[in-house]
Amino acid sequence: MVNLPAGDNRITDQTRLIKVLEHQTDPLLIGMKQIVLLGLNHKTAPVSIRECLAFSKEESIEALKSLKTFSGLNEAALISTCNRIEVIMVTDNDSKALKTAKTYLSNSKKIPITQFEDSLYIFHGEHAVRHLFEVAASLDSMIVGEPQILGQIKDAYRRAISTKTSGVILNRLFHKTFFIAKKIRHETGIGDHAVSISYAAIELGKKIFGSLEGKNVLLVGAGEMAELAVEHLIRNRTDKIFVANRTFQRALKLAKSFKGQAVHFEEIPDYLQHADIIISSTGSSDFILFKDQVKNIMRQRKNRPLFFIDIAVPRDIDPNINRITNAYVYDIDDLKSVIEENIEDRNREATKAKRFIDEAVIRFQQWHESLDVVPTIKDLRKKMEYIAENEIKKTFKSLPNLSAKEYDAISRMTEAIMNKFLHDPTLYLKNEGYHGDKSIGLDLTRKLFNLDQE
Repeated sequence: MVNLPAGDNRITDQTRLIKVLEHQTDPLLIGMKQIVLLGLNHKTAPVSIRECLAFSKEESIEALKSLKTFSGLNEAALISTCNRIEVIMVTDNDSKALKTAKTYLSNSKKIPITQFEDSLYIFHGEHAVRHLFEVAASLDSMIVGEPQILGQIKDAYRRAISTKTSGVILNRLFHKTFFIAKKIRHETGIGDHAVSISYAAIELGKKIFGSLEGKNVLLVGAGEMAELAVEHLIRNRTDKIFVANRTFQRALKLAKSFKGQAVHFEEIPDYLQHADIIISSTGSSDFILFKDQVKNIMRQRKNRPLFFIDIAVPRDIDPNINRITNAYVYDIDDLKSVIEENIEDRNREATKAKRFIDEAVIRFQQWHESLDVVPTIKDLRKKMEYIAENEIKKTFKSLPNLSAKEYDAISRMTEAIMNKFLHDPTLYLKNEGYHGDKSIGLDLTRKLFNLDQE
């Protein structure tokens, strides 16, 4: 059983007010399959809670396989990053789905619900859609405008596809999510002025030393975070950069790209005596550096300052290292103060981005509501009437000598043809001729007849 802290003063009263907002189900969607989102993030939960609930890629796949076995949960996707864990569900029973998700998180991570429930937020319907759009556009990130989150959401969607837990509704939702995120990236300045978790880590290093020029850096982990850190380190003219990774080939590849030095993972304690800054971003579920290891190294270093910047969730660095003289550990939550200094410009651009999101949410809701049978039948009939009306006008222009009786006969014949044509599709949509997932039939009909043209 994991024992989490009873409270954390870094979670402010204002944040608590934000996170407990639980939006009510949209009246227009009653009787339809609901989109509901449950999660927690850096605004609502400290890293000590987030790391206990984090899922690896393999665990995410297993989670989706388990979730899809529960009745009433039609579709599901799971997003797990350093800063958030979110379950997005499509269900015809949102209260049951939410209970299922909470119970699964508790059982799979062996943590009582009571220890993380206060950190959860819940969004229904269009509020869930808006939240996902804002997350993908990085409006809800620790650093507004950081690009990594979109790639992480794409990975989450691929896992949902591979486990067949994403259907008509989530497929459409994620495709629209990627579209709006790309639009915001290209049409606003939200991505200007390079800022990211890695960037913030480098900025923190500069604050500590005044300048990084001539400093030696040990990167632990050779993933995307490490690659981004390298770019900033080179710009700041650091001296030697060592790269350690569990897969040595990966460390060698990254080190080769900037003429650094790859080291074996087991050599990390030895290289602590050469480094000034250690930036760690692995996917390990346990600490990789402990207090006793660093304490022994500090004697060899003659107590020269050693700074650890831990940007991994779960954390890589034992926070007890802070108790050692001249050894300092900063985790991902400590980067917040650095981040705040870099986001003013992006926040202004975020206002523009929200206008794009407002429009995208409306369009998605219109499509979602169309998955009810009545709007789709109305739209199909409206399109057929429009086509018939235009074709009759063309015909009448070419036959100027028709009598009123002939005009009426042609009009009645056209209407009869249209009604006979619409008869079978209407039965199909009303589920008299279709016995599977109704939303699939509705979505297929709208695509075949191009009813959602923009």
